[in-house]
Amino acid sequence: MEPTGLMLPGGFNPDRDPVPGEASTTPPIVWGPSPSQVRPQTGSNGRRRRRAGTVAVSGTPGNIGEGGPPRGLQIALQWRDHRQIPFPANRSSRKSDLPTFCFRFRSRLPVAMATSRLGVGETLGALNAALGPGGPVWLKETRARHLRARDFLAPRRALQARFGDGQVPERVVHAVAGLQGPGVAPVLRCAPTPAGLALQLQRSAVFERVLGAVAAYAAPAVSASPGPRVILHCPALRGAPCALRLSQLRAVLVADHLSRALHTHGVSVRLVPAVRDPHMLTFLQQLRVDWSAASERAATEALRSSAFAKLTPANDRGALPLGVLGRVCLKELVEERGRTAGYDPNLDNCLVTEDLLSVLAELQEAVQHSPEDSSLGLAAAPDAHADSCMVVHVVSCEEEFQQQKLDLLWWKLDDQAPLRQKHLVCGPVKVAGAPDTLTAPEYYELRHAQVCKASALKHGRDLAQDPAWTETFGVLAVASIKFEMLSTAPQSQLLLALADSSISTKGTKSGTFVMYNCARLATLFEGYKRNMEQGLYPTFPAVNSLDFSLLQDEGEWLLLFNSVLPFPDLLSQTAALACTAPGLHITARTEMVCKFLVQLSMDFSSYYNRVHILGEPRPHLFDQMFARLQLLRAVRKVLHTGLAMLGLPPLSHI
Repeated sequence: MEPTGLMLPGGFNPDRDPVPGEASTTPPIVWGPSPSQVRPQTGSNGRRRRRAGTVAVSGTPGNIGEGGPPRGLQIALQWRDHRQIPFPANRSSRKSDLPTFCFRFRSRLPVAMATSRLGVGETLGALNAALGPGGPVWLKETRARHLRARDFLAPRRALQARFGDGQVPERVVHAVAGLQGPGVAPVLRCAPTPAGLALQLQRSAVFERVLGAVAAYAAPAVSASPGPRVILHCPALRGAPCALRLSQLRAVLVADHLSRALHTHGVSVRLVPAVRDPHMLTFLQQLRVDWSAASERAATEALRSSAFAKLTPANDRGALPLGVLGRVCLKELVEERGRTAGYDPNLDNCLVTEDLLSVLAELQEAVQHSPEDSSLGLAAAPDAHADSCMVVHVVSCEEEFQQQKLDLLWWKLDDQAPLRQKHLVCGPVKVAGAPDTLTAPEYYELRHAQVCKASALKHGRDLAQDPAWTETFGVLAVASIKFEMLSTAPQSQLLLALADSSISTKGTKSGTFVMYNCARLATLFEGYKRNMEQGLYPTFPAVNSLDFSLLQDEGEWLLLFNSVLPFPDLLSQTAALACTAPGLHITARTEMVCKFLVQLSMDFSSYYNRVHILGEPRPHLFDQMFARLQLLRAVRKVLHTGLAMLGLPPLSHI
C-alpha cells in the first residue's frame, strides 16, 4: 500500500504533484515493508489489540537520490479500531481508500530537515488556518496544571461558534494533527476534550530543536524592512535632575527601553534632546540610561524668520512677557487637524520664545539628518526626510498639553515638519505615604540606601564602602527602580511603595528578585566548571549528542514553553509601534519585558529549589545533568538578553 495525502516532516507531501519549474528539495518516497508486517496482532485472549506499527522509508538511487533515505525517519501508525485492514496489492490507493488511523511522528528528525526556528506565533497561525476561514480560536496554555495535559487549546465555545454544533469535522482534526510548516512546532496528538480541542506537541522534538539553537531564541527576527526611522523625543531631559519629577523619570525610562527594543529590531532611532546639563548626564549614567550628549545647538534662524512672518500683528500683541518674541494663533490648525485626533480643544495661542524655537530646531535637525547610531547603518535618502520618519514624543501626563502646542507650532512654522507625530503619554506616579515632591535623585538615593541596608543585614557587616560591591549595589538599586517603573503599562497610573520590603530578594515582584536568580544561575554554572576542572564531571558534550527525552519534569517544559520558545515573539511585541494608526496618541507595551523576566525568575526559582541539577558524579547521571544544564543555558541566555533590553548587566553574585 502507498499512503497518500500525508505530510512528512520537512514539508514534503508525497501526494502533491510537482509544480512545473519547481526545484525538487525532497526526494520521492518508496514505502515498505510488506503489508503483512504491519497488520494488527492478536492478543492471548483472542482479541485483536491496538498496536503501533512502523512503516519504514526506503528507496534506490534512482528515486530517492544518492544520499539514501533521511536518517532516523520513522512514522508510527496507531490503529483506531481492531479490524484487520486490507492492503491492496497492485494499485495506487486514493485518499478515500485510506484506513482509519492517525499519524504520530516519533523519532528525531535530522538537522537538515529541521533548521527553521520554531515560533509560537507561527504555530498559532497554522493552527487557526487549519480550522478554516474565521477569526483566531487557538490559545497557548501557560499554567502548569493545564500543561500537564495539553499545550494549545481551541475552547469549546469558540468551536461551537465556528462549526455550529461544536462537532469539529474529522478532516480538520486530521489536518491539525498532521500540521507542518516553517516555524510550526511538531504535533504529537490532537483530540477533543470537554474543554475543547486539545493539542500536545512532541516535547522531546521541541526540546531538541530549541536547545540545539539557543542563540536563535534569544533574539528577534530582524525584519527585512524595519519600517520608518523613529525620533524619540523626551522633553523631560531638558531640565536639571534635581527638578526631575517621578512621572518624568518614568517617561525617561520608557523612552530608553523603547529605544533599545527598536534598535534590536534594526530600526533607526534618533534620541532627542541631546543632553547638555552635565549633572543630568551623570544621573543618567547612574540609572544606566543610554542617551546622547550635546555637542552644539541647532541653528534657529530659519524658524525665527518663519515665526516673525506668522506672529500676531504688533498692534494686536498687547503687553507680552519678557523674553517672548510674539504670539501665534493655533486655533485654525486645531480645527484642521481635528479634535477627534486627540488634540485639546482649549489650544488657542502659543507664546513663541527663543527656547521654544531651539527645541523645534533640534527636532527639525533630527528629521533632516539620518541617525549616526543606526544599528543597521541605514541612511535616509536626501529627499525622504519627513516622509520616512515618525516622531514619538514620550511625555508625562503633566507635559502633554505643552507638547501638543509644540506639535502644532512646528507644523505652523515648518512646511517640512513630519506628518506622523505621535504622543506616548505616561500616566501619573503616586507614592504611598510620601509627599508628591519626591524627586528622581531622592528616589534613587532611597533605593540605594535600602539595598545597602539589606546587604548589611544579610552579611552582618556594611559593604557599602567595599569597592568590590559598589557596582553591585548600584545595579540592584537601578534594577529595583526600573522594574517598579516599567512593570506597569506606561499609560496607566503607577503607585509606588517605598518600604524596605519592596526591594527584598525574596519578593517575587521586584527587580532584586530577578537579579538574585540571575546570580543563582551564574553560581550554578560556576559550580559545574569548578567540578569539571577537578575531574568530577566530564567536559560538556556536543549539543547534538544530548538526549533531551530525559527532560521529563513539568518544570523543565514550563521553562522552555513559557520562557525560551516565546521570547522572540515577546521582543517583537515590545518594539511594535502603530505607525499608521489614526489619532494623536500611541501605546507601547514596554511593561512586557519586566513582567516576563519576573515570571521567568519565579518559574526558575521553583524548579531550582525542587530539582538538584548538579548530581552525584556518576556516569549514569551525566546524560540527564547535561540535558538540564543545556536547558538552563537557554534560560540564562534569555534572561541576560531581557536584562540588556533594560540596560542592566547580569550579576554573578549578590
